[in-house]
Amino acid sequence: MKIAPEEQEFLDRNQLPASYLKAANQWFTPLVNILVDNCKPEGPPRVIGINGCQGSGKSTLADYLCTVVAGQLNITTVSLSLDDFYLTKAERIHLSSTVHPLLETRGVPGTHDVQLAINCIQSLVEGKKSIITRFDKSIDDRAPANSLKTTEGKIGLIVLEGWCLGAKPESADKLLQPVNSLEENDDRDGIWRNYVNQAIQNDYQALFNLADELIMLQAPSFDSVFNWRLEQEQKMKKRLKKEGIDDRSGVMTEQQILRFISFFQRVTENILSEMPSRADHLFKLGQSREITEYSQPSAR
Repeated sequence: MKIAPEEQEFLDRNQLPASYLKAANQWFTPLVNILVDNCKPEGPPRVIGINGCQGSGKSTLADYLCTVVAGQLNITTVSLSLDDFYLTKAERIHLSSTVHPLLETRGVPGTHDVQLAINCIQSLVEGKKSIITRFDKSIDDRAPANSLKTTEGKIGLIVLEGWCLGAKPESADKLLQPVNSLEENDDRDGIWRNYVNQAIQNDYQALFNLADELIMLQAPSFDSVFNWRLEQEQKMKKRLKKEGIDDRSGVMTEQQILRFISFFQRVTENILSEMPSRADHLFKLGQSREITEYSQPSAR
């Protein structure tokens, strides 16, 4: 299989073997064709949302779609991650002291700067000069301003990925019972999980509604998250070593990962339960993250 230069750059960026392209061509071609048909150079940019739990391949898919669509249409594409719009460490520390201690940990709804994300997308849609905010997980804080990229001009496709993208709030009665030891021991009064649920219901829906279509990478269950997240941390550790960065304090150990993913369990399990029936594009994943089935539920 002949690999185009932009495809090789994509593989290198994501530390992927060439075999990824074979699987991508098999499963993502229908989706790519839809995007190519809908992304008109003379029209407004298409905004696509990707949902999937930690380690499911959201950022890789976002990069792939942007790379392929840009190559086929000769348009500018932008890939964004909801993770890049986390509140700063200082802002989360303030939240932890004024609302609940668990909010110091990045991840759940309520720990993002939703308005910043909305402003960024709207600025890109309008073709204005836009700063692409990035979050450096190795230091658990926003990347320095002097390291950020800016873009300006006509954008053809914007892809926003996030583990909770498109989430819906739970009913109040479902919040009463803790789903794991974290909630049972650290959120006995339910303040944290109610705050998270309220954030989903309010601020986040305006952001989610900016997406023209929703793609879901459906994990077999929440149990898959640990292994996938561990692989993510190992990749980040290799990347930092390659870049000569000695400070890897933000890279988590296995025990830290086990606790960290507990923060995501409630929302993830609700997503896995209710989102598949309404996603525009649903990719079911196996235990090794391989795609086993593709459908378009919302078109039924």
